[in-house]
Amino acid sequence: MAFSELLDLVGGLGRFQVLQTVALMVSIMWLATQNMLENFSAAVPSHRCWAPLLDNNTAQAGVPGELSPEALLAVSIPPGPNQRPHQCRRFRQPQWQLLDPNTTASSWSEADTEPCVDGWVYDHSTFTSTIVTKWDLVCESHALKPMAQSIYLAGILVGAAACGPASDRLGRRLVLTWSYLQMAVTGTAAAFAPAFPVYCLFRFLLAFAMAGVMMNTGSLLMEWTAAWARPLVMTLNSLGFSFGHLLMAAVAYGVQDWMLLQLAVSVPLFLSFLCSWWLAESARWLLTTGRLDQGLQELRRVAAINRKGAVCDSLTPEVLFSAMREELRVGQAPASLGTLLRIPSLRLRTCISTLCWFAFGFTFFGLALDLQALGSNIFLLQTLIGVVDIPAKTGSLLLLTYLGRRPTQAASLLLAGLCILANTLVPQEMGDLRSALAVLGLGGVGAAFTCITIYSGELFPTVLRMTAVGLGQMAARGGAILGPLVRLLDVHGPWLPLLVYGMVSVLSGLAALLLPETQNLPLPDTIQDVQNQAVKAATHGMLGNSILKSTHF
Repeated sequence: MAFSELLDLVGGLGRFQVLQTVALMVSIMWLATQNMLENFSAAVPSHRCWAPLLDNNTAQAGVPGELSPEALLAVSIPPGPNQRPHQCRRFRQPQWQLLDPNTTASSWSEADTEPCVDGWVYDHSTFTSTIVTKWDLVCESHALKPMAQSIYLAGILVGAAACGPASDRLGRRLVLTWSYLQMAVTGTAAAFAPAFPVYCLFRFLLAFAMAGVMMNTGSLLMEWTAAWARPLVMTLNSLGFSFGHLLMAAVAYGVQDWMLLQLAVSVPLFLSFLCSWWLAESARWLLTTGRLDQGLQELRRVAAINRKGAVCDSLTPEVLFSAMREELRVGQAPASLGTLLRIPSLRLRTCISTLCWFAFGFTFFGLALDLQALGSNIFLLQTLIGVVDIPAKTGSLLLLTYLGRRPTQAASLLLAGLCILANTLVPQEMGDLRSALAVLGLGGVGAAFTCITIYSGELFPTVLRMTAVGLGQMAARGGAILGPLVRLLDVHGPWLPLLVYGMVSVLSGLAALLLPETQNLPLPDTIQDVQNQAVKAATHGMLGNSILKSTHF
């Protein structure tokens, strides 16, 4: 693990790391807006069928007498299930008899109505335009809106599967730069999509690239930062998502046309693409894959930025080869996804960390659905998600520093799960208590996300790190896709979905206790490093038991 010593020479937390963290964190803020974008760009406004008496001036001119808009609405649109104007049907002919105060509901039948054959009229008081109003994703086509979200989430899942191995083979910065460009281009193109399927395609490609950005951002931060400062920079990176939620609320409040909103959150990614050319490739990855010349160049560059010019002269190819001889020897062995499952020490880490990723995605969407049921307006809700996230993730930094990775990961998932389970026992009329438990649970999920992004990177060697993190990202997106489907269980009891969400989180938290602690340990570069850590942990445990036995006797 000689790279940690090389990193100390060039600076494990200096000017370069500060600039890198700021650049990547700002990009993450804009990336986070894409996750929440369709809360606004795909909002469903109030709507009703187009009706001649209401929306055609010529037809209105033929109406005898002076009738109010309410009267014209009553004779044109039947009442819906909630006694408000029906959103998906209209009368075939005006039902003038309904103006008689003595008229009963039986004065018309379902046969007197028809679907909205001439289109819909939408309420534009909140949003001037959304993809729902553009492509009429209502009534018979209402299922197309959640389909768009599912396609987006599937894009992140597929992207995680592809970008992880690609980063381990081609490099972190190269995949990151390409992902920024793909996000910027496809996000901008989505604003001008001529048809709904084309829009979904662009959103899929954007989500595909987003997976590459999220994984490689975390990897670069971890691999260029000293072990003691790693929780700090990773927490700041995680806070980028929190600030992104607040940014999304502010931008959506000011830009209420979906095309302009899509452009507003996509065009800044071109700046991220340009800035990414300044970023340094991971020297840790370069050295462990045998690219000594490039690794030396990046180390010297970082040393210069960190104002350690004297170190540049001492860094030579001979020094690097001597320091990394063992890593270079074992690092050339082929590593793949199968390696994660074939080697026992890696298999346990892979299974449990993947379960924790799944629990995060699954539980987050469960809590988000609970928050949406609180009745807050959409802008306030979006702000609330970001505000709650900030203290939760900041607090997790302290826990990671003083308690360690394993107890923090377990405690955050257990907190989220127990809060959800507690809500199964709270009556519906106790809304304030249910809201407080939901917010507290959301804080636990935020802390779990911060921890798993750090923990999963520390559990796996450099030669397999992005493959393992990609697998975790896939699990998180799989959980995000399955999470809303669990809501269908509420037909058997409103407590059943909450029970499922809570148990998944609790069981994942308990499973996290089986993982090894990685606090203050150097990042493993090779599979041999991981195996050595496992041997040391087992030896330390046996030694501890021997001491306890000798003390007892």
